[in-house]
Amino acid sequence: MRYADSSRGRPFAKDPAVIWWQDRYLMYYSVPPYQDGRAPDGWAIGIATSQDLTNWQPVGEILPQHDYEQRGICAPGVFIRDQQIHLFYQTYGNGRNDAICHAVSEDGLHFTRNPTNPIFRPTGDWNCGRAIDADVIAFGEHVLLYYATRDPEMKVQMLGVAAAPLNSSFDRGDWAEWCDQSILWPMLPWEQECIEAPALCVRNGVLYMFYAGAYNNCPQQVGVARSHDGVAWQRLSTTPFLTNGAVDSWNASESGHPFLFTDRDQRTYLFFQGNNDQGASWYLSKIEVVWDADGPLLGN
Repeated sequence: MRYADSSRGRPFAKDPAVIWWQDRYLMYYSVPPYQDGRAPDGWAIGIATSQDLTNWQPVGEILPQHDYEQRGICAPGVFIRDQQIHLFYQTYGNGRNDAICHAVSEDGLHFTRNPTNPIFRPTGDWNCGRAIDADVIAFGEHVLLYYATRDPEMKVQMLGVAAAPLNSSFDRGDWAEWCDQSILWPMLPWEQECIEAPALCVRNGVLYMFYAGAYNNCPQQVGVARSHDGVAWQRLSTTPFLTNGAVDSWNASESGHPFLFTDRDQRTYLFFQGNNDQGASWYLSKIEVVWDADGPLLGN
């Protein structure tokens, strides 16, 4: 699988999120502004469909709509509840003021924004007040929202978590912060100064997080951590789970921004972004993840 959306004038798709919905797979991803200056002039979210998880065709897009989205929207995360798709996404280009927003759809193509948007940004002196790269998962009686933020100096990227009741509307007032410091921050040499793009799944009651280490093209690679309560995390290895490619490969510049998709047959697939030109283009790909008693392994 090598998917890129060329609607903006160059092959470009980042930040994948995948679901099965109404007899087809849907993938949401970030697309940049048009190269020729056409409106919209900010980032947006593309939508593609597939029957086999490998061959994808673009079928729509979600464009900036409100004042808080005027500079763009991107980095989608998806959560299904009560026969509705809940899309969690970030505003773009606002520095410390970027925040997480929420929208709902019944067909996967047309979304209604939450009237309380933006629904979440962190507080406390451990972070800069910014929230990006949302991923949401049900765990116990709560829905957990994982996000990336930065330290107050806007230098180091790290992760936090908030929670809302499982049956809530996911409005701004429904979220409670579950941490007063970062739950996962860069410590290993390959992670450099960045951990972002959390991607969650639950296996046998245990939470697993696939995450991106290092800023884009530094190279960014993917690591894995495990938690029993959603707050305290332990890395499974000191080396990346998924590395960037060799010098002459399509993902030489990075393998980053993961999303973990569990199919109807319970097989799991790690979607990720990559390129070999330092971000002039971006492609999406996937690899199967298999599991043993110790956790995840890369498949074929």
